[in-house]
Amino acid sequence: MKAFVVEKYGKDGARAAEVPEPTVGDRDVLVRVSAASINPLDKMVRNGEFKQLLKYKLPFVLGHDVPGVVTRVGPAVHGLEVGDEVYTRPRDLRIGGFAEFIAIDQDDVAPKPASLTLQEAAAVPLVALSAWQVLVDRAHVKPGQKVLIHAGAGGLGSTVIQLAKHLGATVATTTDTKTEKLVRSLGADVVVDYTKEDFSKVLSGYDLVLDSLGGANLEKSLTVLKPGGLAISVVGPPDAGFAKQLGAPFFLGLVMNVLSRKIRKQAKALGVRYQSFFMQANGSQLRKLGALYDSGKLRPVIDSTFPFDQTLEAMAHVEQGRTKAGKVVVSMVPDND
Repeated sequence: MKAFVVEKYGKDGARAAEVPEPTVGDRDVLVRVSAASINPLDKMVRNGEFKQLLKYKLPFVLGHDVPGVVTRVGPAVHGLEVGDEVYTRPRDLRIGGFAEFIAIDQDDVAPKPASLTLQEAAAVPLVALSAWQVLVDRAHVKPGQKVLIHAGAGGLGSTVIQLAKHLGATVATTTDTKTEKLVRSLGADVVVDYTKEDFSKVLSGYDLVLDSLGGANLEKSLTVLKPGGLAISVVGPPDAGFAKQLGAPFFLGLVMNVLSRKIRKQAKALGVRYQSFFMQANGSQLRKLGALYDSGKLRPVIDSTFPFDQTLEAMAHVEQGRTKAGKVVVSMVPDND
């Protein structure tokens, strides 16, 4: 089958290839991939940023978001049948959305939201799971709390805004002039145009900040939190909790605590908290999220769509910062008609 594989770590490490169709285990479903989307995580995995934690065997197929149609089920699979339209973010070490077929553990799979096309569903799993796990599982966001979401027009930010608003939070976000109207339509109550003003000068008293930019932006984010508030970063220095999420050995947790010592010390001095975050595959959560998409509480935001044979070009589009808003999707449908 056709696929895009990482044959060596680094910027030029991915290429098109012919690879065998995946083996289907007892608990697996084989899915004919209809589309995929590009995530910053694809670049990070390709570049080897997690190679000490995620022991992929080279070469491996890249791609973290999968909608498609079930073509085969293992003997121990329940509740999924051939012909079902599904969507998933496969668990780590079993990714492979940039391919014609992928075998996925049944626990990671959920029925595709009926209101979304397969191409629209490609923009959902990773960012929606991240939004749920940050807001619901980690921060326990309650009605009336104040949440700041950076880069609100991005694939992750646009999803987190909608879910935070659904949970009853007052939502602030940072974006530029061109996407202010979009983020307001998604539910943002307060919009800070980062091209015109510094969010840390105009915001204060927040319960939660979700950072997807890192560096100075993360450090400034600590200052807008109320006492006891929480900053969660998807790109900031990893901590011991991050290692635990990935099932890493205890000593690596200690190493990661050293890496994040500076930002945790800054947070402690301000009376706030810092945590790093790495999302987990979860089919049951995708079922709950699917209901929110079908009810109109959430909607995907798509920047552009590329044909499957231009997957590497789609990745470059994202890496070069050419995405205006939302996700870039790769479609298996010729010409995306």
